[in-house]
Amino acid sequence: MVLHAGTMKSGTTFLQNVVSHNREALRGQGVSFLGRKWRDQIKAAQDAIEHGGKGQPEIAPDGPWARIVREAEAWPGTALFSVEFFGARKPSKIEQIVGSLGSTPVTVVLTVRDLARSIPSMWQESVQNGGRATWEDYLVAIREDRNDSALAKSFWRQQGVASMARRWAAVVGTENVVLVTAPPKGAPSRLLWDRYAEVLGIDPESCSLEVPANPSLGLASTLVLRQLNDELAADPLSRGAYHQKVKRALAKNGMARHRRDEPVLGLDEPWVYQRSEREIAALRKLGCPVVGDLGELTSHPVPGVQPDAVSVEQQLEAAVRGLSHAVRDLTWARTGKKK
Repeated sequence: MVLHAGTMKSGTTFLQNVVSHNREALRGQGVSFLGRKWRDQIKAAQDAIEHGGKGQPEIAPDGPWARIVREAEAWPGTALFSVEFFGARKPSKIEQIVGSLGSTPVTVVLTVRDLARSIPSMWQESVQNGGRATWEDYLVAIREDRNDSALAKSFWRQQGVASMARRWAAVVGTENVVLVTAPPKGAPSRLLWDRYAEVLGIDPESCSLEVPANPSLGLASTLVLRQLNDELAADPLSRGAYHQKVKRALAKNGMARHRRDEPVLGLDEPWVYQRSEREIAALRKLGCPVVGDLGELTSHPVPGVQPDAVSVEQQLEAAVRGLSHAVRDLTWARTGKKK
């Protein structure tokens, strides 16, 4: 079992799309991307996280995780499972997940990206999931890293790579936790895939990389969406309704189309560079195999602007563009015809 367990915003969606769209090419080389659809893996991961632990209901023998485990056991070659929120699990849950795989050898893959690029991406992703923290408050929280800060705990649980690698290594062995570094900006666009394919033991040229991208938002749209989240807080949508109506219809399918027309969020903070070096030093000491170069995790200034440089007019334009896409999406959903 190759268990691709993280980290978030390190190219995971791109890699998941590549393996999902090239299932037959992978199977021809002995690698099975488990489940009929990637959504089956999401359901299986949620099942494993919410069941089987102390104080949790037992995992159902016919549930999503049990079905994935049986499929992995039945496949004679390499079984691939890729859900990035597995990486942030606590030691007891990691032991449960690995233990449920029985005698199946496990290689854990962590795709990792430099901290300076990860922080803006994580804030923008948090806003797309209903987050209400301003950029300034978000930065302060993760810099101070206080135990009583939910923002800090959430961020470092998902981006504290050295800690994540140590937790998994304690269960599967250091030699079985492979770090795949995300190349720096300007590197060949396929380099991350080439490195990932090396871990899987397949020919990278055998797979098409013409897959859907994971759209991100420009800064003006992110600021508008954060204000919308504030407004919705008084009468919150259900998780499913928010995902469908706000994250998908408004943000991903609408606002994200205009990302190149909007300012980009920048970051230049000395503490980020210092924290990056500590993470790199801890990873070198841990000694996990690396595909790529840990030096690529060194943080550099990210070009861009701060939120106060985005005018009200720019935010208004972003809001109107987003509304127009949302209205068209609603019209299509009701009539079955795109307007």
